[in-house]
Amino acid sequence: MEKLSYSKVWNLETVFMGGRKSSQFLDHVNRLEALVYELEGSIRTLITPLSKNEIIKVVQLIENIGNIGLYLSQANSFITCLLAENPKDHEAAVLRGEVARKESRFEKELSKVKKILISIKEEVWEGILATKELQEYRFILNEWRKSGDNILSEEEQNLISDLMVDGYHAWGEFYKDLVSSINVKIMINGKEENLSVGQAINLRSHHNEEVRKEAHYILESKWKEKEELFAKIINHITGFRLQVNNKRGVKSAIEDPLKKNRMKEQTLNTMWRVISKYKQPFSNYLKRKAEMIGGSNMKAYNFWAPSIKSNKEIKFDDAANLIAEHFSQFGTELEGFAKQAFLEGWIEAEDRPNKSAIPFCASFPLTGESRVFMTFSGTFLNVLTLVHELGHAFHNHAMKTVNGLNKRYPLSIAETASTFSEMIIFDAAMKKANSKEEKLFILDEKLKRSVMNFMNMHSRFIFEQRLYEERSRGIISPNQINQLMEDSINEAYAGSLKEPSIYSWVWTPHYYITQSPFYNFPYTFGYLFALGIYAKAKEKGKDFEKDYLNLLRDSGSMTVEDLVMKHLGEDITSEDFWEKGMELCVKDAEEFIRLTSC
Repeated sequence: MEKLSYSKVWNLETVFMGGRKSSQFLDHVNRLEALVYELEGSIRTLITPLSKNEIIKVVQLIENIGNIGLYLSQANSFITCLLAENPKDHEAAVLRGEVARKESRFEKELSKVKKILISIKEEVWEGILATKELQEYRFILNEWRKSGDNILSEEEQNLISDLMVDGYHAWGEFYKDLVSSINVKIMINGKEENLSVGQAINLRSHHNEEVRKEAHYILESKWKEKEELFAKIINHITGFRLQVNNKRGVKSAIEDPLKKNRMKEQTLNTMWRVISKYKQPFSNYLKRKAEMIGGSNMKAYNFWAPSIKSNKEIKFDDAANLIAEHFSQFGTELEGFAKQAFLEGWIEAEDRPNKSAIPFCASFPLTGESRVFMTFSGTFLNVLTLVHELGHAFHNHAMKTVNGLNKRYPLSIAETASTFSEMIIFDAAMKKANSKEEKLFILDEKLKRSVMNFMNMHSRFIFEQRLYEERSRGIISPNQINQLMEDSINEAYAGSLKEPSIYSWVWTPHYYITQSPFYNFPYTFGYLFALGIYAKAKEKGKDFEKDYLNLLRDSGSMTVEDLVMKHLGEDITSEDFWEKGMELCVKDAEEFIRLTSC
Protein backbone atom coordinates (compact mmCIF):
# COMPACT_ATOMS: atom_id res chain seq x y z
CA MET A 1 0.00 0.00 0.00
CA GLU A 2 1.31 3.44 -0.96
CA LYS A 3 2.12 5.59 2.05
CA LEU A 4 0.19 8.88 2.09
CA SER A 5 1.94 12.21 2.50
CA TYR A 6 0.07 15.10 4.10
CA SER A 7 0.56 18.83 3.60
CA LYS A 8 1.72 20.84 6.62
CA VAL A 9 0.21 23.99 5.11
CA TRP A 10 -3.53 24.47 5.34
CA ASN A 11 -5.93 25.25 2.52
CA LEU A 12 -8.13 28.30 3.14
CA GLU A 13 -9.32 28.49 -0.47
CA THR A 14 -12.30 26.21 0.14
CA VAL A 15 -13.53 28.71 2.74
CA PHE A 16 -12.89 31.99 0.88
CA MET A 17 -10.93 32.07 -2.36
CA GLY A 18 -8.16 34.64 -2.68
CA GLY A 19 -6.76 34.95 0.85
CA ARG A 20 -6.78 38.40 2.46
CA LYS A 21 -7.75 40.00 -0.87
CA SER A 22 -10.66 37.61 -1.35
CA SER A 23 -13.59 39.27 -3.12
CA GLN A 24 -15.68 36.34 -1.86
CA PHE A 25 -14.84 37.32 1.74
CA LEU A 26 -15.67 40.99 1.10
CA ASP A 27 -19.06 39.87 -0.27
CA HIS A 28 -19.50 37.89 2.96
CA VAL A 29 -18.74 41.00 5.08
CA ASN A 30 -21.18 43.06 3.02
CA ARG A 31 -23.86 40.40 3.49
CA LEU A 32 -23.14 40.48 7.24
CA GLU A 33 -23.64 44.25 7.22
CA ALA A 34 -26.98 43.81 5.45
CA LEU A 35 -28.13 41.21 7.98
CA VAL A 36 -27.24 43.41 10.97
CA TYR A 37 -28.95 46.42 9.35
CA GLU A 38 -32.04 44.29 8.70
CA LEU A 39 -32.06 43.12 12.34
CA GLU A 40 -31.81 46.71 13.60
CA GLY A 41 -34.83 47.66 11.47
CA SER A 42 -36.84 44.63 12.60
CA ILE A 43 -36.27 45.40 16.28
CA ARG A 44 -37.16 49.09 15.84
CA THR A 45 -40.60 48.09 14.60
CA LEU A 46 -41.07 45.05 16.81
CA ILE A 47 -44.09 45.10 19.10
CA THR A 48 -44.21 42.77 22.10
CA PRO A 49 -46.26 39.67 21.12
CA LEU A 50 -49.57 39.59 22.96
CA SER A 51 -50.57 36.04 21.99
CA LYS A 52 -49.03 32.86 20.63
CA ASN A 53 -50.72 33.63 17.29
CA GLU A 54 -48.01 36.26 16.77
CA ILE A 55 -45.34 33.55 16.90
CA ILE A 56 -44.13 34.34 13.38
CA LYS A 57 -42.51 37.55 14.70
CA VAL A 58 -40.40 35.62 17.20
CA VAL A 59 -39.52 32.80 14.76
CA GLN A 60 -38.22 35.21 12.10
CA LEU A 61 -36.27 37.17 14.70
CA ILE A 62 -34.64 34.04 16.16
CA GLU A 63 -33.70 32.72 12.72
CA ASN A 64 -32.13 36.09 11.79
CA ILE A 65 -30.13 36.20 15.02
CA GLY A 66 -28.89 32.63 14.52
CA ASN A 67 -27.90 33.41 10.92
CA ILE A 68 -25.92 36.51 11.94
CA GLY A 69 -24.09 34.43 14.56
CA LEU A 70 -22.97 31.99 11.85
CA TYR A 71 -21.81 34.80 9.55
CA LEU A 72 -19.85 36.41 12.40
CA SER A 73 -18.20 33.12 13.33
CA GLN A 74 -17.21 32.47 9.71
CA ALA A 75 -15.72 35.96 9.32
CA ASN A 76 -13.88 36.02 12.65
CA SER A 77 -12.39 32.57 12.07
CA PHE A 78 -11.07 33.56 8.62
CA ILE A 79 -9.45 36.74 9.95
CA THR A 80 -7.96 34.81 12.88
CA CYS A 81 -6.37 32.38 10.41
CA LEU A 82 -4.93 35.21 8.30
CA LEU A 83 -3.39 36.89 11.36
CA ALA A 84 -1.98 33.58 12.60
CA GLU A 85 -0.21 33.06 9.29
CA ASN A 86 1.16 36.60 9.47
CA PRO A 87 0.65 38.53 12.75
CA LYS A 88 1.78 41.72 10.96
CA ASP A 89 -0.95 41.51 8.31
CA HIS A 90 -2.28 45.07 8.51
CA GLU A 91 -5.12 44.48 6.04
CA ALA A 92 -6.42 41.55 8.10
CA ALA A 93 -6.23 43.68 11.26
CA VAL A 94 -8.33 46.38 9.57
CA LEU A 95 -10.89 43.74 8.57
CA ARG A 96 -10.99 42.51 12.19
CA GLY A 97 -11.90 46.01 13.36
CA GLU A 98 -14.63 46.28 10.73
CA VAL A 99 -16.19 42.95 11.72
CA ALA A 100 -15.85 43.83 15.44
CA ARG A 101 -17.94 46.97 14.90
CA LYS A 102 -20.69 44.92 13.28
CA GLU A 103 -20.51 42.43 16.15
CA SER A 104 -20.87 45.26 18.67
CA ARG A 105 -24.02 46.49 16.89
CA PHE A 106 -25.36 42.95 16.87
CA GLU A 107 -24.78 42.53 20.62
CA LYS A 108 -26.66 45.78 21.33
CA GLU A 109 -29.64 44.53 19.34
CA LEU A 110 -29.52 41.21 21.14
CA SER A 111 -29.76 43.05 24.48
CA LYS A 112 -32.91 44.78 23.21
CA VAL A 113 -34.42 41.42 22.24
CA LYS A 114 -33.82 40.08 25.74
CA LYS A 115 -35.59 43.11 27.20
CA ILE A 116 -38.57 42.49 24.91
CA LEU A 117 -38.73 38.82 25.97
CA ILE A 118 -39.05 39.86 29.62
CA SER A 119 -42.08 42.00 28.81
CA ILE A 120 -44.05 39.07 27.35
CA LYS A 121 -46.71 37.85 29.80
CA GLU A 122 -45.99 34.44 31.34
CA GLU A 123 -49.04 32.66 29.86
CA VAL A 124 -48.24 34.03 26.39
CA TRP A 125 -44.59 33.05 26.82
CA GLU A 126 -45.43 29.44 27.68
CA GLY A 127 -47.76 29.28 24.70
CA ILE A 128 -45.03 30.60 22.39
CA LEU A 129 -42.49 28.04 23.64
CA ALA A 130 -44.99 25.20 23.25
CA THR A 131 -45.29 25.76 19.49
CA LYS A 132 -43.39 23.30 17.27
CA GLU A 133 -41.56 26.17 15.52
CA LEU A 134 -39.74 27.14 18.72
CA GLN A 135 -39.37 23.79 20.52
CA GLU A 136 -35.68 23.46 19.64
CA TYR A 137 -35.00 27.03 20.83
CA ARG A 138 -36.75 26.58 24.19
CA PHE A 139 -33.56 26.44 26.29
CA ILE A 140 -31.81 29.42 24.73
CA LEU A 141 -34.96 31.58 24.78
CA ASN A 142 -35.57 30.86 28.46
CA GLU A 143 -31.91 31.67 29.12
CA TRP A 144 -32.26 35.01 27.31
CA ARG A 145 -35.45 35.83 29.17
CA LYS A 146 -33.81 35.17 32.55
CA SER A 147 -30.66 37.11 31.68
CA GLY A 148 -32.81 40.03 30.56
CA ASP A 149 -33.63 40.75 34.21
CA ASN A 150 -30.08 42.01 34.72
CA ILE A 151 -29.89 44.11 31.56
CA LEU A 152 -29.81 47.86 32.15
CA SER A 153 -31.87 50.41 30.30
CA GLU A 154 -30.76 51.21 26.74
CA GLU A 155 -29.39 54.58 27.89
CA GLU A 156 -27.43 53.02 30.77
CA GLN A 157 -26.25 50.16 28.55
CA ASN A 158 -24.93 52.59 25.91
CA LEU A 159 -23.20 54.69 28.57
CA ILE A 160 -21.50 51.66 30.10
CA SER A 161 -20.53 50.34 26.65
CA ASP A 162 -18.85 53.67 25.89
CA LEU A 163 -17.09 53.68 29.27
CA MET A 164 -15.93 50.11 28.69
CA VAL A 165 -14.12 51.03 25.48
CA ASP A 166 -12.04 53.86 26.94
CA GLY A 167 -12.02 52.67 30.55
CA TYR A 168 -12.58 49.04 31.42
CA HIS A 169 -11.37 47.36 28.21
CA ALA A 170 -8.64 50.01 27.87
CA TRP A 171 -7.13 48.84 31.19
CA GLY A 172 -7.05 45.29 29.81
CA GLU A 173 -5.30 46.50 26.65
CA PHE A 174 -2.91 48.63 28.71
CA TYR A 175 -1.98 45.51 30.71
CA LYS A 176 -1.10 43.61 27.52
CA ASP A 177 0.91 46.54 26.16
CA LEU A 178 2.76 46.96 29.46
CA VAL A 179 3.73 43.27 29.71
CA SER A 180 4.86 43.17 26.07
CA SER A 181 7.08 46.24 26.64
CA ILE A 182 9.07 44.56 29.43
CA ASN A 183 12.42 42.90 28.73
CA VAL A 184 14.80 41.12 31.11
CA LYS A 185 18.46 40.10 30.85
CA ILE A 186 19.28 36.49 31.70
CA MET A 187 22.52 34.48 31.44
CA ILE A 188 22.11 31.39 29.23
CA ASN A 189 25.10 29.16 28.44
CA GLY A 190 27.51 31.89 29.57
CA LYS A 191 25.92 34.55 27.38
CA GLU A 192 23.62 37.36 28.51
CA GLU A 193 20.36 37.32 26.58
CA ASN A 194 17.83 40.15 26.35
CA LEU A 195 14.42 38.41 26.51
CA SER A 196 10.75 39.29 26.41
CA VAL A 197 8.50 38.22 29.30
CA GLY A 198 7.16 35.33 27.21
CA GLN A 199 10.64 34.10 26.36
CA ALA A 200 11.72 34.36 30.00
CA ILE A 201 8.64 32.45 31.22
CA ASN A 202 9.39 29.72 28.65
CA LEU A 203 12.73 29.13 30.37
CA ARG A 204 10.84 27.35 33.15
CA SER A 205 11.21 24.17 31.04
CA HIS A 206 14.95 24.71 30.38
CA HIS A 207 17.12 21.67 31.11
CA ASN A 208 19.47 23.73 33.35
CA GLU A 209 18.13 24.42 36.85
CA GLU A 210 20.30 27.51 37.28
CA VAL A 211 18.75 29.07 34.18
CA ARG A 212 15.24 28.24 35.41
CA LYS A 213 15.96 29.67 38.85
CA GLU A 214 17.58 32.85 37.52
CA ALA A 215 14.67 33.49 35.12
CA HIS A 216 12.18 32.97 37.97
CA TYR A 217 13.81 35.44 40.37
CA ILE A 218 14.68 38.05 37.75
CA LEU A 219 11.03 38.11 36.72
CA GLU A 220 9.91 38.32 40.36
CA SER A 221 12.24 41.29 40.77
CA LYS A 222 10.83 42.94 37.65
CA TRP A 223 7.25 42.47 38.88
CA LYS A 224 8.15 43.95 42.26
CA GLU A 225 9.61 46.96 40.48
CA LYS A 226 6.29 47.58 38.71
CA GLU A 227 3.85 46.19 41.31
CA GLU A 228 2.22 49.56 42.00
CA LEU A 229 1.27 49.95 38.35
CA PHE A 230 -0.05 46.40 38.01
CA ALA A 231 -1.98 46.77 41.27
CA LYS A 232 -3.61 49.91 39.86
CA ILE A 233 -4.67 48.01 36.71
CA ILE A 234 -6.19 45.05 38.57
CA ASN A 235 -7.92 47.39 41.06
CA HIS A 236 -9.54 49.33 38.21
CA ILE A 237 -10.68 46.19 36.36
CA THR A 238 -12.19 44.52 39.44
CA GLY A 239 -13.63 47.81 40.71
CA PHE A 240 -15.41 48.50 37.40
CA ARG A 241 -16.90 44.99 37.37
CA LEU A 242 -18.16 45.36 40.94
CA GLN A 243 -19.80 48.71 40.14
CA VAL A 244 -21.58 47.35 37.05
CA ASN A 245 -22.69 44.27 39.02
CA ASN A 246 -24.11 46.47 41.78
CA LYS A 247 -26.04 48.53 39.23
CA ARG A 248 -27.45 45.35 37.66
CA GLY A 249 -28.35 43.84 41.03
CA VAL A 250 -25.76 41.06 40.72
CA LYS A 251 -24.67 40.17 44.25
CA SER A 252 -21.61 37.99 43.63
CA ALA A 253 -18.69 38.16 41.18
CA ILE A 254 -19.11 34.43 40.50
CA GLU A 255 -22.79 34.76 39.50
CA ASP A 256 -22.27 35.79 35.85
CA PRO A 257 -19.46 33.28 35.15
CA LEU A 258 -21.67 30.48 36.48
CA LYS A 259 -24.54 31.60 34.23
CA LYS A 260 -22.25 31.80 31.20
CA ASN A 261 -21.03 28.29 31.93
CA ARG A 262 -24.61 27.08 32.54
CA MET A 263 -23.60 25.62 35.85
CA LYS A 264 -25.02 25.54 39.37
CA GLU A 265 -22.86 26.82 42.21
CA GLN A 266 -23.59 23.51 43.96
CA THR A 267 -21.88 21.66 41.06
CA LEU A 268 -18.83 23.91 41.23
CA ASN A 269 -18.52 23.52 45.00
CA THR A 270 -18.85 19.73 44.74
CA MET A 271 -16.10 19.58 42.13
CA TRP A 272 -13.66 21.60 44.25
CA ARG A 273 -14.57 19.58 47.35
CA VAL A 274 -13.67 16.30 45.62
CA ILE A 275 -10.44 17.78 44.24
CA SER A 276 -9.47 18.97 47.73
CA LYS A 277 -9.98 15.44 49.09
CA TYR A 278 -7.54 13.97 46.56
CA LYS A 279 -4.62 16.42 46.77
CA GLN A 280 -2.21 14.01 48.52
CA PRO A 281 -1.34 11.74 45.53
CA PHE A 282 -0.38 14.83 43.50
CA SER A 283 1.65 16.24 46.38
CA ASN A 284 3.46 12.88 46.45
CA TYR A 285 4.14 13.17 42.71
CA LEU A 286 5.56 16.69 43.13
CA LYS A 287 7.80 15.55 45.97
CA ARG A 288 9.08 12.55 43.99
CA LYS A 289 9.76 14.63 40.89
CA ALA A 290 11.65 17.15 43.06
CA GLU A 291 13.81 14.29 44.40
CA MET A 292 14.56 13.16 40.83
CA ILE A 293 15.69 16.69 39.95
CA GLY A 294 17.80 16.90 43.08
CA GLY A 295 15.78 18.52 45.86
CA SER A 296 13.58 17.53 48.79
CA ASN A 297 10.57 19.67 47.79
CA MET A 298 9.15 20.90 44.50
CA LYS A 299 10.21 24.48 43.87
CA ALA A 300 7.95 26.51 41.59
CA TYR A 301 10.68 27.12 39.02
CA ASN A 302 11.29 23.36 38.68
CA PHE A 303 7.71 22.23 38.02
CA TRP A 304 8.01 22.39 34.22
CA ALA A 305 11.52 20.91 34.22
CA PRO A 306 11.89 17.76 32.10
CA SER A 307 12.31 14.93 34.62
CA ILE A 308 12.93 12.49 31.77
CA LYS A 309 14.36 13.56 28.41
CA SER A 310 12.79 12.30 25.20
CA ASN A 311 14.76 12.74 22.00
CA LYS A 312 12.42 10.60 19.91
CA GLU A 313 11.44 12.45 16.71
CA ILE A 314 8.00 11.88 15.19
CA LYS A 315 7.33 12.79 11.56
CA PHE A 316 4.14 14.65 10.71
CA ASP A 317 2.87 11.91 8.38
CA ASP A 318 3.50 9.30 11.07
CA ALA A 319 1.65 11.45 13.62
CA ALA A 320 -1.33 11.73 11.25
CA ASN A 321 -1.47 7.96 10.74
CA LEU A 322 -1.04 7.29 14.47
CA ILE A 323 -3.90 9.66 15.36
CA ALA A 324 -6.29 8.14 12.80
CA GLU A 325 -5.34 4.61 13.89
CA HIS A 326 -6.02 5.20 17.58
CA PHE A 327 -9.12 7.31 16.99
CA SER A 328 -10.53 4.31 15.10
CA GLN A 329 -10.64 2.30 18.34
CA PHE A 330 -13.33 4.66 19.62
CA GLY A 331 -15.44 4.98 16.49
CA THR A 332 -15.57 5.15 12.72
CA GLU A 333 -16.79 8.76 12.63
CA LEU A 334 -13.90 9.98 14.79
CA GLU A 335 -11.44 8.09 12.57
CA GLY A 336 -13.04 9.33 9.33
CA PHE A 337 -13.04 12.91 10.57
CA ALA A 338 -9.30 12.78 11.40
CA LYS A 339 -8.49 11.40 7.94
CA GLN A 340 -10.59 14.12 6.29
CA ALA A 341 -8.78 16.86 8.24
CA PHE A 342 -5.36 15.62 7.11
CA LEU A 343 -6.32 14.81 3.51
CA GLU A 344 -8.24 18.03 2.83
CA GLY A 345 -5.62 20.42 4.25
CA TRP A 346 -7.37 21.59 7.38
CA ILE A 347 -4.12 21.78 9.37
CA GLU A 348 -1.40 24.44 9.37
CA ALA A 349 1.60 22.81 11.06
CA GLU A 350 4.67 24.04 9.15
CA ASP A 351 7.66 24.94 11.33
CA ARG A 352 8.58 28.36 9.96
CA PRO A 353 9.37 31.84 11.33
CA ASN A 354 7.00 34.81 11.45
CA LYS A 355 3.84 32.87 12.29
CA SER A 356 1.86 33.03 15.53
CA ALA A 357 3.10 30.90 18.43
CA ILE A 358 -0.39 30.15 19.79
CA PRO A 359 -2.17 26.94 18.67
CA PHE A 360 -5.92 27.10 18.06
CA CYS A 361 -8.89 25.60 16.25
CA ALA A 362 -11.11 27.85 14.12
CA SER A 363 -14.68 26.88 13.23
CA PHE A 364 -16.29 27.68 9.86
CA PRO A 365 -19.94 26.77 10.46
CA LEU A 366 -21.29 27.96 7.10
CA THR A 367 -19.01 25.59 5.16
CA GLY A 368 -19.02 22.84 7.81
CA GLU A 369 -15.23 22.89 8.20
CA SER A 370 -12.58 23.71 10.81
CA ARG A 371 -8.93 24.76 10.65
CA VAL A 372 -6.22 23.76 13.12
CA PHE A 373 -3.17 25.98 13.64
CA MET A 374 0.08 24.94 15.33
CA THR A 375 3.80 24.46 14.71
CA PHE A 376 4.92 20.83 14.40
CA SER A 377 8.61 20.21 15.12
CA GLY A 378 8.49 16.45 15.68
CA THR A 379 8.00 16.02 19.44
CA PHE A 380 5.45 14.00 21.39
CA LEU A 381 4.19 17.27 22.86
CA ASN A 382 3.52 18.49 19.31
CA VAL A 383 1.41 15.37 18.74
CA LEU A 384 -0.59 16.15 21.90
CA THR A 385 -1.13 19.75 20.77
CA LEU A 386 -2.26 18.54 17.35
CA VAL A 387 -4.68 15.99 18.76
CA HIS A 388 -6.00 18.52 21.31
CA GLU A 389 -6.94 20.99 18.56
CA LEU A 390 -8.36 18.17 16.41
CA GLY A 391 -10.60 17.35 19.37
CA HIS A 392 -12.00 20.88 19.21
CA ALA A 393 -12.50 20.44 15.46
CA PHE A 394 -14.37 17.16 16.05
CA HIS A 395 -16.70 18.99 18.43
CA ASN A 396 -17.42 21.47 15.61
CA HIS A 397 -17.96 18.51 13.26
CA ALA A 398 -20.49 16.98 15.67
CA MET A 399 -22.40 20.31 15.72
CA LYS A 400 -22.79 20.52 11.92
CA THR A 401 -26.44 19.44 12.02
CA VAL A 402 -27.33 21.73 14.96
CA ASN A 403 -29.10 25.04 14.26
CA GLY A 404 -27.16 28.30 14.61
CA LEU A 405 -28.31 29.42 18.05
CA ASN A 406 -27.68 26.03 19.64
CA LYS A 407 -24.13 25.71 18.31
CA ARG A 408 -22.67 27.97 21.01
CA TYR A 409 -21.52 25.88 23.95
CA PRO A 410 -20.00 27.30 27.15
CA LEU A 411 -16.28 27.34 28.02
CA SER A 412 -16.95 24.64 30.64
CA ILE A 413 -17.76 22.18 27.84
CA ALA A 414 -15.28 23.55 25.28
CA GLU A 415 -12.37 21.41 26.51
CA THR A 416 -14.36 18.16 26.54
CA ALA A 417 -13.57 16.74 23.09
CA SER A 418 -9.99 18.08 23.14
CA THR A 419 -9.13 16.44 26.48
CA PHE A 420 -10.95 13.24 25.43
CA SER A 421 -8.77 13.09 22.29
CA GLU A 422 -5.61 13.65 24.34
CA MET A 423 -6.51 10.73 26.60
CA ILE A 424 -6.78 8.41 23.59
CA ILE A 425 -3.23 9.25 22.51
CA PHE A 426 -1.83 9.16 26.05
CA ASP A 427 -3.20 5.65 26.54
CA ALA A 428 -1.94 4.50 23.14
CA ALA A 429 1.52 5.92 23.84
CA MET A 430 1.67 4.16 27.22
CA LYS A 431 0.82 0.82 25.60
CA LYS A 432 3.52 1.31 22.95
CA ALA A 433 6.20 2.54 25.37
CA ASN A 434 9.19 0.17 25.26
CA SER A 435 11.04 1.38 28.36
CA LYS A 436 10.47 2.68 31.86
CA GLU A 437 11.91 6.03 30.76
CA GLU A 438 9.31 6.40 27.99
CA LYS A 439 6.48 5.55 30.39
CA LEU A 440 7.75 8.08 32.94
CA PHE A 441 7.96 10.79 30.28
CA ILE A 442 4.32 10.17 29.26
CA LEU A 443 3.08 9.97 32.85
CA ASP A 444 4.91 13.17 33.72
CA GLU A 445 3.14 15.01 30.89
CA LYS A 446 -0.25 13.67 32.01
CA LEU A 447 0.40 14.57 35.63
CA LYS A 448 1.50 18.10 34.76
CA ARG A 449 -1.99 18.59 33.30
CA SER A 450 -3.62 17.17 36.43
CA VAL A 451 -1.58 19.40 38.74
CA MET A 452 -2.37 22.46 36.59
CA ASN A 453 -6.10 21.72 36.76
CA PHE A 454 -6.39 20.48 40.34
CA MET A 455 -3.86 22.77 42.02
CA ASN A 456 -2.87 25.72 39.83
CA MET A 457 -6.40 26.49 38.57
CA HIS A 458 -7.69 25.99 42.10
CA SER A 459 -5.22 28.60 43.38
CA ARG A 460 -6.42 31.03 40.70
CA PHE A 461 -10.04 30.44 41.65
CA ILE A 462 -9.39 30.92 45.39
CA PHE A 463 -7.34 34.06 44.68
CA GLU A 464 -9.97 35.62 42.44
CA GLN A 465 -12.74 34.94 44.95
CA ARG A 466 -10.77 36.65 47.72
CA LEU A 467 -9.64 39.46 45.41
CA TYR A 468 -13.25 40.50 44.74
CA GLU A 469 -14.14 40.20 48.41
CA GLU A 470 -11.28 42.52 49.39
CA ARG A 471 -11.87 44.93 46.49
CA SER A 472 -15.51 45.37 47.53
CA ARG A 473 -14.12 46.98 50.72
CA GLY A 474 -11.85 49.40 48.83
CA ILE A 475 -8.53 49.71 46.98
CA ILE A 476 -6.12 46.82 47.65
CA SER A 477 -2.39 47.47 48.08
CA PRO A 478 0.28 45.42 46.28
CA ASN A 479 1.31 43.85 49.59
CA GLN A 480 -2.25 42.72 50.26
CA ILE A 481 -2.55 41.25 46.75
CA ASN A 482 0.77 39.42 47.17
CA GLN A 483 -0.44 37.93 50.44
CA LEU A 484 -3.73 36.83 48.86
CA MET A 485 -1.77 35.14 46.07
CA GLU A 486 0.66 33.39 48.41
CA ASP A 487 -2.13 32.13 50.69
CA SER A 488 -4.15 30.89 47.71
CA ILE A 489 -1.19 28.96 46.28
CA ASN A 490 -0.35 27.36 49.62
CA GLU A 491 -3.96 26.28 50.12
CA ALA A 492 -4.48 24.94 46.59
CA TYR A 493 -1.14 23.06 46.49
CA ALA A 494 -1.64 21.78 50.05
CA GLY A 495 1.77 23.26 50.91
CA SER A 496 3.59 21.09 48.36
CA LEU A 497 4.96 23.93 46.19
CA LYS A 498 7.92 25.83 47.60
CA GLU A 499 9.16 29.31 46.64
CA PRO A 500 6.00 30.06 44.63
CA SER A 501 5.67 33.19 42.52
CA ILE A 502 3.76 35.61 44.73
CA TYR A 503 3.47 37.73 41.59
CA SER A 504 1.42 35.12 39.72
CA TRP A 505 -1.36 37.70 39.81
CA VAL A 506 0.79 39.94 37.60
CA TRP A 507 1.95 37.57 34.88
CA THR A 508 -1.22 35.43 34.63
CA PRO A 509 -3.17 37.20 31.85
CA HIS A 510 -6.50 35.50 32.75
CA TYR A 511 -7.10 38.01 35.56
CA TYR A 512 -6.99 40.85 33.03
CA ILE A 513 -9.38 39.38 30.43
CA THR A 514 -12.14 41.95 30.53
CA GLN A 515 -14.70 39.79 28.71
CA SER A 516 -15.13 37.44 31.64
CA PRO A 517 -13.92 37.04 35.24
CA PHE A 518 -13.05 33.62 36.71
CA TYR A 519 -11.36 32.34 33.56
CA ASN A 520 -10.16 29.32 35.55
CA PHE A 521 -12.76 26.89 36.92
CA PRO A 522 -14.21 26.04 33.45
CA TYR A 523 -10.85 24.49 32.51
CA THR A 524 -10.84 22.21 35.54
CA PHE A 525 -14.49 21.34 34.98
CA GLY A 526 -13.84 20.49 31.32
CA TYR A 527 -10.78 18.41 32.19
CA LEU A 528 -12.51 16.28 34.82
CA PHE A 529 -15.72 16.08 32.80
CA ALA A 530 -13.79 14.72 29.81
CA LEU A 531 -12.05 12.16 32.03
CA GLY A 532 -15.44 10.96 33.28
CA ILE A 533 -16.64 10.57 29.69
CA TYR A 534 -13.41 8.80 28.75
CA ALA A 535 -13.91 6.30 31.58
CA LYS A 536 -17.36 5.52 30.13
CA ALA A 537 -15.91 5.18 26.62
CA LYS A 538 -13.33 2.65 27.80
CA GLU A 539 -16.13 0.57 29.30
CA LYS A 540 -18.30 0.56 26.14
CA GLY A 541 -15.68 0.78 23.34
CA LYS A 542 -16.97 1.68 19.86
CA ASP A 543 -20.57 1.43 21.07
CA PHE A 544 -20.00 4.69 22.95
CA GLU A 545 -19.42 6.87 19.86
CA LYS A 546 -23.11 7.44 19.18
CA ASP A 547 -23.69 8.55 22.78
CA TYR A 548 -20.59 10.76 22.60
CA LEU A 549 -21.78 12.50 19.42
CA ASN A 550 -25.23 13.11 20.88
CA LEU A 551 -23.67 14.58 24.02
CA LEU A 552 -21.54 16.98 21.97
CA ARG A 553 -24.55 18.00 19.85
CA ASP A 554 -26.58 18.86 22.93
CA SER A 555 -23.71 20.82 24.54
CA GLY A 556 -25.08 24.17 23.34
CA SER A 557 -28.68 23.72 24.43
CA MET A 558 -28.62 22.44 28.02
CA THR A 559 -27.23 23.18 31.44
CA VAL A 560 -24.19 21.05 32.23
CA GLU A 561 -26.20 19.23 34.90
CA ASP A 562 -28.96 18.26 32.45
CA LEU A 563 -26.43 17.34 29.76
CA VAL A 564 -24.65 14.82 31.98
CA MET A 565 -27.88 13.40 33.36
CA LYS A 566 -29.35 12.91 29.88
CA HIS A 567 -26.32 11.30 28.25
CA LEU A 568 -24.44 9.67 31.12
CA GLY A 569 -27.19 9.18 33.69
CA GLU A 570 -25.02 10.89 36.31
CA ASP A 571 -25.74 13.59 38.88
CA ILE A 572 -22.79 16.01 38.82
CA THR A 573 -23.96 17.77 41.97
CA SER A 574 -22.89 14.61 43.83
CA GLU A 575 -19.31 13.62 44.53
CA ASP A 576 -19.57 10.18 42.87
CA PHE A 577 -19.27 11.50 39.31
CA TRP A 578 -16.18 13.59 40.01
CA GLU A 579 -14.46 10.80 41.89
CA LYS A 580 -14.50 8.56 38.79
CA GLY A 581 -12.39 11.04 36.84
CA MET A 582 -10.14 11.71 39.84
CA GLU A 583 -9.44 7.99 40.23
CA LEU A 584 -7.89 7.86 36.74
CA CYS A 585 -5.54 10.72 37.62
CA VAL A 586 -4.69 9.25 41.02
CA LYS A 587 -3.68 5.99 39.30
CA ASP A 588 -1.26 7.99 37.12
CA ALA A 589 0.33 9.53 40.20
CA GLU A 590 0.61 6.14 41.92
CA GLU A 591 2.12 4.56 38.80
CA PHE A 592 4.69 7.38 38.59
CA ILE A 593 5.71 6.73 42.21
CA ARG A 594 5.86 2.97 41.57
CA LEU A 595 8.04 3.26 38.47
CA THR A 596 10.44 5.70 40.14
CA SER A 597 10.75 3.36 43.15
CA CYS A 598 11.97 0.39 41.07
